[in-house]
Amino acid sequence: MAGNSFGQLFKLTTFGESHGKALGGIIDGCPAGIVLDLDKIQEELNRRKPGQSAIVTQRKEPDTVEIYSGIFEGKTTGTPIGFAIHNTNQKSKDYSHIKDSYRPSHADYVYDQKYGFRDYRGGGRSSARETASRVVAGAIAKQFLSEIKINAFVSQVGGMKLDKPYKELDFSKIESNAVRCPDTEMAQKMEDYIKSIKKEGDTIGGVITCVIQNVPIGLGEPVFDKLHARLGEAMLSINAVKGFEYGSGFAGVTMKGSEHNDAFNTDGTTKTNRSGGVQGGISNGMDIYFNVAFKPVATVLQSYETINKEGEKVTTQGKGRHDPCVVPRAVPIVEAMAALVLADYSLLARTNKI
Repeated sequence: MAGNSFGQLFKLTTFGESHGKALGGIIDGCPAGIVLDLDKIQEELNRRKPGQSAIVTQRKEPDTVEIYSGIFEGKTTGTPIGFAIHNTNQKSKDYSHIKDSYRPSHADYVYDQKYGFRDYRGGGRSSARETASRVVAGAIAKQFLSEIKINAFVSQVGGMKLDKPYKELDFSKIESNAVRCPDTEMAQKMEDYIKSIKKEGDTIGGVITCVIQNVPIGLGEPVFDKLHARLGEAMLSINAVKGFEYGSGFAGVTMKGSEHNDAFNTDGTTKTNRSGGVQGGISNGMDIYFNVAFKPVATVLQSYETINKEGEKVTTQGKGRHDPCVVPRAVPIVEAMAALVLADYSLLARTNKI
């Protein structure tokens, strides 16, 4: 299996499966001398871990990260940072019913076809549990990017959409509720809706909005490695993501150029920010903001029709512990992937000019 690494200079390689002994990763290219707060790394991981509320999977994992290399006396040494998160609460028998059949819209079928074999326990490598390693690496990248602020939040669950501009929101409220929506009233409605979906044995999708502030001008390579292109790649690599838009996004197609253009102020900032902080693939110093759309989780706890390895139609029912909606736990994952992109491009920017 190829494609387990992300980044050019600040590079993360992950390993592990949902029901294996551990997940983990190696960060290559992290500069030496960064003072790391290990508690903050664990705090980021705690935001993603299962069992944290009634609206997420009830798998109970402490998700304690163990760092094995690359840090000495609280600072990065410049050598590869190796770490692991041990699995402690697998219930592999919950997946025996899909050993020889495939969940619709899941990676089960294509894994079997591609490799001729698959780890059906929790989805194996296709499980979103792999993203725990990304959160650890992203937490380290955030500390490297200490001046840049990255805040993601849930802006939509199903048809319930938070329409307020992000500048009218209080990001300090994101962690005040289980949904991670900074609007208290909307958060409660979203939570109630997710609970009702869970009772039905069904799932629902949603949208995470991410805002990146204090970004310096000049991040991004202007041809194939445009900043927004790499952010899109990062977000689309997250399990269950079906869409990415930045700045004005798809709504921008309804506007004329004269309306859409961001007029300059004399200091180089812009009066509006429909560009989403990126022009020509390069950051322009304005806020970067984007939306990430997540589909409903494929595993539903209902009876459904599918096919088995012989191509025969069979009827089965979802079992196990699954998120009825992934977006609350995906907020730190979106932030982590954004941080990895910006850390990588911050290092690349040092090669631009003397």
